[in-house]
Amino acid sequence: MLVAVLLSFGASAPRQDEITKEYQVKAVFLYNFTQFIEWPPDAFAQPDAPLVIGILGPDPFGKYLDETVQGEKIDGHPLVVQRFHTLAEIAHCQILFVNRDEKSEWKQIFDYAKAQHVLTVGDVTNFSKQGGMIRFFPEDNKIRIRINLTSVKNAELKVSSKLLRLAEIVEP
Repeated sequence: MLVAVLLSFGASAPRQDEITKEYQVKAVFLYNFTQFIEWPPDAFAQPDAPLVIGILGPDPFGKYLDETVQGEKIDGHPLVVQRFHTLAEIAHCQILFVNRDEKSEWKQIFDYAKAQHVLTVGDVTNFSKQGGMIRFFPEDNKIRIRINLTSVKNAELKVSSKLLRLAEIVEP
């Protein structure tokens, strides 16, 4: 499904409906990351604890991310979407989409992610080069991803080779 999403996104001038479509595609990516990332057991409070996809800052997904993960489970973990205004609000989270408004707090966010085994995802220029784990970027009317493997490994996460084949690997 991830390959189909990569190939199906088209964009031109940033009109509101296209921005919505862009974030619909990114919501599907976030869901798919749950299938291609492996977390250490201590990333979850209990074996059946929810896998939380968090959004830090303003929510660009609207209802699409909630609809995408509704009723889904990964390895016995029900998927849940939570929204956070500040880093201090986050109790448990496995994937954290970092909104572009949070750029001034990247260091604290990335330190938290490393200590708590949180996959950080963003769509701001230099996100992955500054320590974020996965960055969405547009290329040839498609959404692509860049992965910072050093940051992923530092957080003790494992990325499937299937996802790595689709990604551009960057160094911090």
